[in-house]
Amino acid sequence: MMLERYFRLAEHQTSVRTEILAGVTTFLAMAYIIIVNPMILSETGMDYGAIFVATCLIAAISTAIMGLYANYPVALAPGMGLNAYFTYGIVQKMGYSWQIALGAVFISGIISFLISVFPIRRYIINAIPRSLKIAISAGIGLFLGMIAMKNSGLVVANPATFVTLGNLTETGVILSLVGFFVIAALDHYRVPGAIIIGIVVATIGGIIFGITNLPKEYISIPPSIAPTFLQLDIAGALQIGLIAIIFSFLFVDLFDTAGTLIGLAHRANLSDKEGRLPRLDKALIADSTATPLGALLGTSTTTSYIESAAGVRAGGRTGLTAVVVAVLFLAALFFAPIAQIIPPYATAAALLYVACMMARGLAEINWDDVTESAPAVIGALAMPLTFSIADGIMLGFISYTVIKILSGKWRDLNIIMIILSILFVAKIAYLGA
Repeated sequence: MMLERYFRLAEHQTSVRTEILAGVTTFLAMAYIIIVNPMILSETGMDYGAIFVATCLIAAISTAIMGLYANYPVALAPGMGLNAYFTYGIVQKMGYSWQIALGAVFISGIISFLISVFPIRRYIINAIPRSLKIAISAGIGLFLGMIAMKNSGLVVANPATFVTLGNLTETGVILSLVGFFVIAALDHYRVPGAIIIGIVVATIGGIIFGITNLPKEYISIPPSIAPTFLQLDIAGALQIGLIAIIFSFLFVDLFDTAGTLIGLAHRANLSDKEGRLPRLDKALIADSTATPLGALLGTSTTTSYIESAAGVRAGGRTGLTAVVVAVLFLAALFFAPIAQIIPPYATAAALLYVACMMARGLAEINWDDVTESAPAVIGALAMPLTFSIADGIMLGFISYTVIKILSGKWRDLNIIMIILSILFVAKIAYLGA
């Protein structure tokens, strides 16, 4: 059988039926990105329909590459956190156009691809302290949580305290919380598609209470991708002030991808007796091609999804699982009318739950060593409070280096950490925070 030979199903102790089931499970677990990504990126002024198509296409293309080239049961799509940073940090806060932001994403993707082809990526990842890697992931979770609470109306602006509790009697706020509670409960019982079910529950509630309207049609020809396709501004992204932004896109993608691939591969029993992962270089290359392709189509950084764990848990062991996910993303192209009626308060429920999942990494920090924990907390807290992933990374790195030196633990530092910290200080001195 062709599928058996190509994906080596028997060798991985799986079957076509199991792989298809695993693919469907993974798709249901991450299908929320089809709704959430266009919702977030459209706030930059980008065309919603074009983003929807770009999201489905890059998810299908990159996931198929991962399955066919690396033979890993890992799905990819535009990354949560980085899409929020793209919209709320780069475009809305810093004032850059979405075309320039896409250019920054493209450049970071090209750099990621080049360092994946060579062993540089491995050296960089190994050079960053574990506490800061955890802080980056957790900080992005806190950043998402802040955005989710803002979008749902759970927190609102206040001139005295910056933020305060919103009106908990508003229908949208209540439905957002209901959606969040449903997601958490269903995920506790390991129900596939818990996040998408929570979004649907909140949306149906809005329809019942008259704050959301039903679509006029449910299936249609996919919208045009022309408004975002090849609209990136690479020249504009090469401005000096955007170097830190490009670095942030690259940095987060590097660690997020490495952690996801390694964690999923181990969970799927793909590692050998020494713990090494077969075809890891192929998987990293497959992942690194996704971001520049996504920028060309018109979406923010594309990365491997931890939700692939749902498919692995269902028995997925080979790239056939990924191919099934890719096919389902292509099929989703024809359901744009349904995606377009999903209200912000419903997607906020999903964002808040993803935030909770990402923030749990803080528990893994070494709290007994303040030279490790303090920089990690500063970096993580800075991301939501400055509304910038880049600023959080910068403060975390500088804090780590300075505290280690003043504590007499300079031997914990390496040349890459020192150089990066000096560059961050220079950026503040010459370009401002």
